[in-house]
Amino acid sequence: MDLNKILSQLESSDEEETEKLLEQFNRENSHTFIFEKKEETLRSRLCQSVLTVLGRQVQPSCQRTCLETLRILSRDKHVLKPVATREGMLILGRMARLQPGEDGGDNQESTQENTQSDEEERVVIEALKCLCNVVYNSPAAQQVSVDVQLAHGLCRGLRTASTWNHEVGLFTLRLLFLLSALRPDVRGVMRTELHAIKLLTEVLEHTLDVRWVGPYEAAPPDPQTLPMPAEDNERAMEALKASFNLTLSCTGGEEDDHQFRLIAAILRHLLMQRTKTEEKTEEAHSHAVNLLNNLPVSCLDVLIDLPVQGGQEKYGGKNMDAIQVLLDFMEKRINKGSNYKEGLSPVLSLLTEGSRHHREIRRYIKAQVLPPLKDVKIRPEIGSTVRNKLVRLMTNVDMGVKQTAAEFLFVLCKESVDNLLKYTGYGNAAGLLVARGLLAGGRGETQYSEDEDSDTEEYKTAKPFINPITGHVEEPMQNPIEEMTEEQKEYEAEKLANMFDKLSRQNVIRPMGVRPDGTLAPLEETLCDAPVEVSGSDSD
Repeated sequence: MDLNKILSQLESSDEEETEKLLEQFNRENSHTFIFEKKEETLRSRLCQSVLTVLGRQVQPSCQRTCLETLRILSRDKHVLKPVATREGMLILGRMARLQPGEDGGDNQESTQENTQSDEEERVVIEALKCLCNVVYNSPAAQQVSVDVQLAHGLCRGLRTASTWNHEVGLFTLRLLFLLSALRPDVRGVMRTELHAIKLLTEVLEHTLDVRWVGPYEAAPPDPQTLPMPAEDNERAMEALKASFNLTLSCTGGEEDDHQFRLIAAILRHLLMQRTKTEEKTEEAHSHAVNLLNNLPVSCLDVLIDLPVQGGQEKYGGKNMDAIQVLLDFMEKRINKGSNYKEGLSPVLSLLTEGSRHHREIRRYIKAQVLPPLKDVKIRPEIGSTVRNKLVRLMTNVDMGVKQTAAEFLFVLCKESVDNLLKYTGYGNAAGLLVARGLLAGGRGETQYSEDEDSDTEEYKTAKPFINPITGHVEEPMQNPIEEMTEEQKEYEAEKLANMFDKLSRQNVIRPMGVRPDGTLAPLEETLCDAPVEVSGSDSD
């Protein structure tokens, strides 16, 4: 439909004609996401015309149609100037029942929510969708959102979560997530003044149907209950994403510590639930892992300290069900073989910090990931066990993934270089040892318990024959210089020395050595640092 024709007819149309005109535009463009650049000016004028109609007292059906048009137009970030104004954002905010720029009380908000007709509810949903698009696509609109205190209206809306229509709740949470993601300056206001973390925790508690049986302990999901409904799962994901933004760089305190422990308990409850599809369950676990990474590591004891449900005696009576879910999630992400940085690194970091600061968690994970060695005839990186997969990651091309995987195994080994080399071999561990200055051996800085690892009889027998570089027992190889004459050996040695010299002078390689403190340095420096041995003999 020609935009010039729409604009000319809108100027003289009454409410009914306007609605029919825009309905036709909406039908024709409902699946349009890429617009012609030459019509940007016309689409911008249409935005302004639609806002003018919304500024009048028109029926809810006409409001909904106008908002649908605006939602379609808001997919184009270049035409949002009329909307990204104080007037435009206030109109959309009022349509969404957010009362931006006002101090509407809770009672007033509840009354408005409860007295909405179905048509009025559709208006609210369309307005929230528009705001999501506009805030996402327009930095100017983001600034106006701050100026008109849109966050205040969103947080007031969180208090009525128990009465939400699904879509109202979903897009309220999505808008809160977008605003907190795009405007870091608003996060502090949301945290301290609007208590958004507490409100989002209550939303999660209600959405996930959490029933408390003890301090920070939720009742386990009934195995007979149906999987979490898809709509509940969708709202929970948006709440988790918004909570992640708001807990970034939180300083903490006594009140925050209580709130964080509540969140950790709710996330444990989420980890133990299942949704209708494996894909959605994995998505829920991913968001739970991301949020757990933002919480103080001291709060992770909530994942295992469950007096009512109890746990395994060998791990101090701690319940390791949630840790096992995290381990299974980690292995699934490794098996995917892609997107390690975003998909795998968070869960590796979480398990590393949990193992570093909680002895029972470390002991349990080590039993699953690094069981006592028996077969040492196969290289550590070859095979299908979790240990094999993690050792392979230690030489991944992505430096971040490589370091995270190595750090995880190092912590499981109580940051002992000798223990790490036993499970990985020197070649795989070299990157971590260089980075930590531990090439000469030793331990990391963290203090661990004194319980000793017990080696199997098979390992003790094979230990003298293990190649420390590869970490396995190698088949005897024929000596390549065994049948050479002395002249041939000398020729090959000289040839090799010349090759190294040439590569060194061309800066292709640089000979390095290990200082006494375990760090790498150019070979000439390490030779200068080497202690000089003084002979006790007077003879020449």
